[in-house]
Amino acid sequence: MRVKLIQPLAATRPMDTSLKARMAPHLGLLTIARIVEDCGHEVVVVNENVALDEPSSGFDLVGISASIDILLRARDLADAYRRLGVHVAVGGIGVTSNPDLAEKMFSTICVGPAEGHWRDVLADAAAGKLRARYETPLSFSGESLLAPSFKSVDTRGCLYDNVIAASRGCPFACDFCYNAAVRSHGGCYVHRTVESVVDEVQTKSTRHIMFIDDNFIGRPAFTRDLLAALRPLRLKWSAAVSANILDMPDLLDLMAETGCQSLFIGFESVNPASLSGVGKGQNNVSRFEALAEALHSRAIMINASFVFGLDADDASTFDRTVQWVVENKIETVTSHIATPYPGTPFYERMRRDGRIIDHDLSHYDTAHVVMRPKNMTPEELYAGYLRVYREVYSLRNIWRRLPRARSQLMPYLLFNLFYRKWGAATERLGRMIGFDRVGAIARRAAYFVR
Repeated sequence: MRVKLIQPLAATRPMDTSLKARMAPHLGLLTIARIVEDCGHEVVVVNENVALDEPSSGFDLVGISASIDILLRARDLADAYRRLGVHVAVGGIGVTSNPDLAEKMFSTICVGPAEGHWRDVLADAAAGKLRARYETPLSFSGESLLAPSFKSVDTRGCLYDNVIAASRGCPFACDFCYNAAVRSHGGCYVHRTVESVVDEVQTKSTRHIMFIDDNFIGRPAFTRDLLAALRPLRLKWSAAVSANILDMPDLLDLMAETGCQSLFIGFESVNPASLSGVGKGQNNVSRFEALAEALHSRAIMINASFVFGLDADDASTFDRTVQWVVENKIETVTSHIATPYPGTPFYERMRRDGRIIDHDLSHYDTAHVVMRPKNMTPEELYAGYLRVYREVYSLRNIWRRLPRARSQLMPYLLFNLFYRKWGAATERLGRMIGFDRVGAIARRAAYFVR
């Protein structure tokens, strides 16, 4: 069979360029690509953020992966292929987190880890009898998780191909997070074997590795074992962790010793009352400064994520957040508007209270106001969200946040200036010389690694 796998086009958020969507290939689709290849079929992978897909009848099966905000684009693609007589199966976090919604949009959906059911999807498609629903429990054995295959994808349209997922899911279930919806369907945190992750790391042509796990310390014992095994490889690496990493100083030491350069952390809010209402028990605002100091003292940079529009937020929240970021020299900031994803407890609460004001799923991307905030107007929320980005990445505040460690200076300036401040110019450069070359130049300039 000929199989096509598609990542649908996502809207560009107002503070982003296409650099974000071109950061790395879609590992979920590349994991399915490995299954397709192992079953002896031909596979083509399309990332619509690089080039729009052109539906054709030259395929026997199309697989589409979608988050909530691109479900509508996924539906358009699925309808186009069905009209051409091609079988279509749709999965991804947007389907797994709310299969009831997805069933109303698609004739065949895939719920849970692809490793558990995609061989059945292929066999049924070959027989011309796709089922309406394929489902694998999210407690699927971590030992069965596969490394992705990059054979079928042209990575020249992306900045990096050095991305690895050592685990899936998160042990926490914050009310507004996809993982809260997934957990309600039996989801949990699972990790691969140490050996499989190390083997994948060794296939990369660079010693700079980006772990894209939801929570790299979801099971600290596994993280310790993995880093101990990776130590001889002398990597430079980054990952995302939860704020309770502060309670693991030995693990922080091991991270620094094994080449950790930066950690993405969901601080979410500098307002304690905002956190108490969304099940974010692992976050303690009174310890945020200590957390920042613990990382900075080990020469680890911080990418802090914040969510605006939670129930205790008001119009003063934005300025207080910027002040905290500058005072604590937080290297990079990612901001979001509180978004009630269908299927989450947060959504159910907002729906029950009649606070949903926008039902267009394409707006559920954390860059639109889709619910009525309690202590400010929707317009104030959106304006404040944009203002945080403008102020954090102003030249004045980029200067004020300069990191203490000399080793951090180049990666800090590259991200703040050439990704955020002047991202449009970097995007133009990527179109001229290739985004993969831009990524390679940035990697070598930042970390002096191949």
